[in-house]
Parts: sequence; C-alpha cells; structure tokens
Amino acid sequence: MSRVGKKPVPVPSGVTATVDGQLVKMKGAKGELSFLVPEEVSVALENGAVSVNPRDDSKTARAKWGMSRAQVANLVEGVSKGFEKRLEINGVGYKAAVAGKVLKLSLGYSHDIDYAIPAGVTITTPKPTEVVVAGIDKQVVGQTAAEIREYRGPEPYKGKGVKYADEFIFRKEGKKK
Repeated sequence: MSRVGKKPVPVPSGVTATVDGQLVKMKGAKGELSFLVPEEVSVALENGAVSVNPRDDSKTARAKWGMSRAQVANLVEGVSKGFEKRLEINGVGYKAAVAGKVLKLSLGYSHDIDYAIPAGVTITTPKPTEVVVAGIDKQVVGQTAAEIREYRGPEPYKGKGVKYADEFIFRKEGKKK
C-alpha cells in the first residue's frame, strides 16, 4: 500500500487546479503545467486538494499510485515556488558563462563546450565556478543539470569536474612510492 499516495495533495492559495478526466492542470504565479495520470489510477479534486487512488488492487495500479501523487505534488510546487539545482565547477581554468541562450563551459578540453539552454529553463552563473539551473518543471531542471554535469563528471583523486553543490565526492588516495 502506497504511503505517499494515501495523502491528498493540498492546493495552496494562488494556484488553480483543474482535473479533466485523467489530465491534471496547475496554474500558478510561475506558469502552467499539466500531467496525464495513467489509466490505472483515478484522480479527483475535492475540497481544495487533489486525491489520487488506484482503480483496482493490481500490481501496476499500486506502482503508479505513489508516482502519480508525487508528480501532482511536483506540479503544485513547480508553479508556486519552482525548482533549482546548483552545480559547482572545480579545477584550474574550469569555468562557465552564459551568453544569450548558450552556456559556455571551459572544462579542460581543447575546445569550449556550448550548451544550448532548453526552453522553460533559466541558467545563471553567479560566479564563474557556479551554475544555477532553475525552472518550473522538476524533470527538465534535473535533466538539464545532469547533462551539464555529464560533460566532465567529478573525478575521485583531485575532485576536478562538475558536481552538484550538495554532492559528496568520495576521495581516493593516489599511488604510493
């Protein structure tokens, strides 16, 4: 039984929720998002909260129950507060800068990497060694941050590369004579 799915998602003031069959739409200060709930799960809007329940007791319905509730909760949080991922760049000469709709990364390769910023995401660089990815869709923000990190992931010996701000890199000791 899903512990996450049992709780209804409260809709705060300033956010408008509409449920049209299996389609859940949220509109708030930051923008508008929608999610198509799987057929195995029923969704309803009752007294200021969106409740999600499985249609039957099958394994797939129970599996999609908690996931659907979490997706609806992410819609509410996205349109009201938004999401943000912070990346840190470590290494001599490693830096990032935003130029228009392109993020320019210098990560120790023979060439600079130009990363086209996707729609619905804003990327800022408060410092040359810090990148902030923000937006209203949690999946797109996380995917964008993961793609940037993938260009030069952190290595365990010196810690050079791109890492999440809250990520711990397990350090290894080098060779001994």
